[in-house]
Amino acid sequence: MRKTRKTLAVMAASAALAVTLTACGSDDGNSSESSGAAADSASKTEDHNAQDVTFAQGMIPHHKGALEMAEEATDKASSAEVKSLAARIEKAQAPEIETMSGWLKTWGEDVPTSTESMPGMESMESMPGMNHGSAAEDFDKAFLTMMIEHHKGAVKMATTEKAKGTYGPATAMADDVIRTQNAEITEMNKLLAKS
Repeated sequence: MRKTRKTLAVMAASAALAVTLTACGSDDGNSSESSGAAADSASKTEDHNAQDVTFAQGMIPHHKGALEMAEEATDKASSAEVKSLAARIEKAQAPEIETMSGWLKTWGEDVPTSTESMPGMESMESMPGMNHGSAAEDFDKAFLTMMIEHHKGAVKMATTEKAKGTYGPATAMADDVIRTQNAEITEMNKLLAKS
């Protein structure tokens, strides 16, 4: 009786394995079609257009500019709320720079290395009064004012990417930029009103 049960168990396992193997590698000609369809869908997710390249090449220096400003605010801001905001900006945007740089390398495109190409990018250092021992509160106001404008520029670029880009991960990042940076603009406006 035990042998019969054991034999039945082995036969059942063998049958299950045979069914699994047949499903994975059938020779009915459809397997190559289905794997071809999978390859097509994979390549479609990798498709990108000129707008996707423009978005990444524009957003990388833009984010780098925001990081430079945020680093200064982490050191020089008087308000704990401004310091916290600056730290969040650094935490969110540094990984996005890495991600977009990876896309550009994969696509064989140039990766921007500085913020110099960004029109209107000012360092906090270049703002009037920033190097002349101005009060920390003035620094906070200057930082918030500049970062609001900076975020508006990022939202505009991201909105264009959502409308015209074709690369799924890039349009998803654009959506995230719009959502998070609009929320931060609201937060910064409130902080400005309190100062």
